Amino acid sequence: MLCQRVCQFGQKLVRRRPLETRGGESCLARCLSTMDLVALGVGSTLGAGVYILAGAVAKDKAGPAIVICFLVAALTCVLSGLCYAEFGARAPGSGSSYLYSYATVGQLCAFITGWTLILSYVIGSASVARAWSSAIDSMTGNHMSRVLQGLLVLGASESALVTKIFTDMNLLVLSFVFLSGFIKGDARHWQLTQQDYELAKSGSNDTYSLGPLGSGGFVPFGFDGVLRGAATCFYAFVGFDCIATAGEEAHHPQCSIPLGIVISLFVCFVACFGVSAALTLTVPYYQIHPDSPLPQASLYIGWTPARRVVAAGTLCALSSSLLGAMFPMPRVIYAMAEDGLLFRGLAWVHVRTRTPIIATIVSGTLAAFMALLFELSDLVDLMSIGTLLAYSLVAFSVLVLRYQPGQDLRKNEKTEVEITEVKPEPEASSLASVPEAGNSKTLKSLCNPINTIPTQKYGHTVYGCALLLVLLLTILCLILAQWPSHLFSGDPLCTTSAGLLLLLIFGTTFIIWRQPQNPTPLNFKVPALPVLPLMSIFVNMYLMMQMTPRTWAQFGIWMVIGFAIYFGYGIWHSVETTNDQQPPASSSQTADKNVPSAEFPHGK
Repeated sequence: MLCQRVCQFGQKLVRRRPLETRGGESCLARCLSTMDLVALGVGSTLGAGVYILAGAVAKDKAGPAIVICFLVAALTCVLSGLCYAEFGARAPGSGSSYLYSYATVGQLCAFITGWTLILSYVIGSASVARAWSSAIDSMTGNHMSRVLQGLLVLGASESALVTKIFTDMNLLVLSFVFLSGFIKGDARHWQLTQQDYELAKSGSNDTYSLGPLGSGGFVPFGFDGVLRGAATCFYAFVGFDCIATAGEEAHHPQCSIPLGIVISLFVCFVACFGVSAALTLTVPYYQIHPDSPLPQASLYIGWTPARRVVAAGTLCALSSSLLGAMFPMPRVIYAMAEDGLLFRGLAWVHVRTRTPIIATIVSGTLAAFMALLFELSDLVDLMSIGTLLAYSLVAFSVLVLRYQPGQDLRKNEKTEVEITEVKPEPEASSLASVPEAGNSKTLKSLCNPINTIPTQKYGHTVYGCALLLVLLLTILCLILAQWPSHLFSGDPLCTTSAGLLLLLIFGTTFIIWRQPQNPTPLNFKVPALPVLPLMSIFVNMYLMMQMTPRTWAQFGIWMVIGFAIYFGYGIWHSVETTNDQQPPASSSQTADKNVPSAEFPHGK
C-alpha cells in the first residue's frame, strides 16, 4: 500500500501536459507583429549592458579583443536562441520554457523552470529600476517601475509601441556612437605597447585610474582573458527569451517567434560588436572609464555635446530594458496559474484589455519591493542562475522531443513494441550464448534502428541517453571549473577522467544521432541535432559552475519558498490532477486532453 502511494506521488511529479493550448482560443489578445516581437527582444536585450559592460570588460579582462568576446558570447547565446525558436514554432504560448519543459520533462521540472524564470525576471526588473532611480530620481526608488507596470496593464500593443519608440532611439544613439568612433578612432589603439602605457601614466589625472596593460597588442590578457570576458558578455544577450513568452499574443507565432528571436540576436550582436570596436578604437583600453565608458569617450575625443546624446541613449536603453524585463514576468505567472501550479487568481484576464492584470500588478509590486530593499550587487549574480537553468532545460526538451513519436503514431506504438518484443525462444543447446548475443543485438539495434520513424521505444532510448549525457556533461563542467590547472598541466587522474567522460559523451551522442527523428514539418528546426542542443547545455552548465557559494545559497532559499508553494498548493490543484480525477473518456478525448478553461474569462 505504501509503495503504491509512493508510485502515485512520483507519477504526479512527472505528469506532462499537451502542447496544444487549453480551452481553444487564447484568453490574451493577438495583436503583436513580427516587428513588435523584434522590438521587444532588442529592447529587453540591448539594455544597460552595452553602455557599461563593454567598458568594464575591455579595461580589465579582454582589451580590444572584447569584439571577440561579444562574438563568442553571441554564438553561445544563438545555441539557446535556436532551441527557443524551434519550440516557438512547435508550441507558441505564454510561459516560454516553462511550457516547453512541462510538455517534455514533467510537472516538477516545469515548476522549477517557471519559478526560476520568475526570479530572473523580478531581479532583472529590480536591478534596472535601481539604475533608473539613481539616474532620474533618488527620492522615488520605484517610481519608474510603477509607471511601466501601469503601461503593461493597458495592453500588449501599447507596451510594444512604447518599446519600439525606446528601442529606435536606443539604436539611433548606438549608431551615432559607432560612426563617431570610426571617424575619430585610431587603429594604433589596437596595438598599444609599454611605451604608450608609460606616456599615459605620466599624463593621467585623478579622474580615473589606469587599468592594467597586460601584454599589450590586440589580445593583451591572453586567451584566458577572452574566455572570462566572453562569460561576462554572455549576459549582455540575455533577454531574447521574452519573445517566446508572447506566443499567445502574436498574430502568426509559428513564423514570427523564430524570426523575432534570430533577428533580435543578430541586431544585438551587431550593436555590441560595433560599439565595443568603436570604443576601443577611440580610447586606449586601459583608459576606459568602467562606469560610464561611452560618455567619457566623447570627452576624450573632444565631442562634449555628444555626451548628452549618449546619456539620452542610456535612459532609453534602461527604459526599454525595464519594460522588456517586466513584460514576460506576468506571462509566466499567468501560464503557471492557468495550469493550477500557482494560485488561480493570478490567471485572471481583464475583459477589455485582455491582459493578465493581477499577475502584472503582483509582479510589478514584487520587483519594486526588491528594488527598494536590496542593493544591485546582491541581485546581479542571482539572476543568471535561473536564466541559464531555463536555457538548459529548453535545449534538453528540444533534444528529447524531436525523437518522440507523433500523436498519430500513438495508437500503433503498443502493437509495434509487442511485435518487436516477441522473439522465437532459443534452443536449449544455445542457452549459454544468450547473454552475449543479446548484448550484441541490443548494441546493434541502438546504432542501427530498424524503423525510419520514431516509436515509443526509440523515444525512451533517447530520453535515457539524454539524461546520461546531462550527468556526464555536469561532471565534465565540474572538472573544468574546479580543477582546470590540474587538467591542462597533464595530471594523470584529471586527464584520464576527462578522456573517459569525452569517450562516453561521444558514444552516447552517436547513439542519439542514429535514432529516427519525428518527420512532423515545422517552420523552423534546430540544425545539427543532437550536437547543437548538447553544446548549449554544456556551455550553460559551465557558466553556472562559476557562481559563488553565496549565490547558490540565495538561490536555494528562493527554491525552498517555491517548493512550499508547489507541494502545499500546486501539486493538488494542477489541471492535470483534475484530468486524473475525471471518469475515463473515449480514446480520442484522452489523446486530445483538451480541458476547457471555464474558470478563466476569455474576454467575452
